[in-house]
Amino acid sequence: MFDIDSITEIWQTIARNKTRSILTAFGVFWGIFILVILLACGNGFDNGLRSNIEGFSTNSTFMIPSFTTEPYKGYQKGRDWSLNMSDMEAIKRKVKGVDMISPISSIYSYNGEKNVFYGTKGGNFSMKGVMPNYNEIDRGKIVYGRFINETDIAESRKVCVLGKKVYEDLIGADKNPLGMMIKANGIYYQVIGVIQAYNDHVNISGATSETVILPLTTMQLAYHTGDKFDFFMFTTARGHNTKDIQDEVKALLRERHDIAPTDEGAIWCFDFEEMFNMFEYLFLGIKILIWIVGIGTLLSGVVGVSNIMLVTIKERTREIGVRRALGAKPSLIIRQVMAESLLLTVLAGIVGLVIGVAIMAVVAGVVGNTPSEDVMFLNPQIGFGAAIVATVIIVLSGLLAGVLPAMRAIQIKAIDAIREE
Repeated sequence: MFDIDSITEIWQTIARNKTRSILTAFGVFWGIFILVILLACGNGFDNGLRSNIEGFSTNSTFMIPSFTTEPYKGYQKGRDWSLNMSDMEAIKRKVKGVDMISPISSIYSYNGEKNVFYGTKGGNFSMKGVMPNYNEIDRGKIVYGRFINETDIAESRKVCVLGKKVYEDLIGADKNPLGMMIKANGIYYQVIGVIQAYNDHVNISGATSETVILPLTTMQLAYHTGDKFDFFMFTTARGHNTKDIQDEVKALLRERHDIAPTDEGAIWCFDFEEMFNMFEYLFLGIKILIWIVGIGTLLSGVVGVSNIMLVTIKERTREIGVRRALGAKPSLIIRQVMAESLLLTVLAGIVGLVIGVAIMAVVAGVVGNTPSEDVMFLNPQIGFGAAIVATVIIVLSGLLAGVLPAMRAIQIKAIDAIREE
């Protein structure tokens, strides 16, 4: 280990040529600084993306009936067909890999006219009929009251859950809306809750904050659609492959509705798990690239430190030779050279790490840590684990930079010191 005198000697050696030492250390400083900035920015975009899908089940799929594209059993292609509640029961019964399933019906006002009213205030909003487990697939935060429950479904109650924007625009953010009556598409519904979406970037049949949510059975009864609905969502149970479950569900629906087994166009399917996995692979690739670029930049600084140390060894040939003549062991020479390289590299690296973290902390304070609809860059800071890895890289870089100079130093012989003037 090093005593105070050894540390002082190492420091004096480094400080002997301040300008050269600073310029040499700058390469290491810049490498770590760039690595920290890149890692923090990568985390910022990752956090921003994840905040925009927060609350949505990533293992979910939704399916929509479309026109058939093949003739089958006497039916011509281009036939329209509809989903019904018995389809949902059949899927629950026969497809074991389905976890949660929720049929959905929607009503939109495309002409821009006001269709939802509270007193004299009105607005243009979409309406959505769902089952109670819908809020477990596309989750939202209940601000007031509750969500649709099984009793609402069984009794086809004329109740509704308002999206937060609907509530604020029509009733007012300072009022308790529970029990109030709103009129939507000419029918009165009692407000039982207000829901706030974690985000509206991923939404099904309209942004949750701008939607009036009804029990599905109530919507079917009020708008005379029988047991039919527009589309459905489901999640895959753990341990099952989503793609395989989708194929099973499609095959069952084709069989039940006399659709050709090879007709892929009759059922439109969107796999959220596949989309989310694509983003995961994208950010994994970005992180790998960041580490490659950062470490590559750092290595260029390490090469600079190693080269300067070689120059320093050359200048100290007489000093090292004299030490060897006085009986200094090779291990002592190696230890001192490695220590000088390590101290120079670690000091520069730690400064780069601290400054990089401080700058990104300021940036994080400017962009904020709270998700919003317009923010795709959130909390750009490196984690504790990444900081530890960066510190380890700094230490290893310091040792690596000193290997070649140390080997050169122990090759110096006492006779070389006599010749060196």
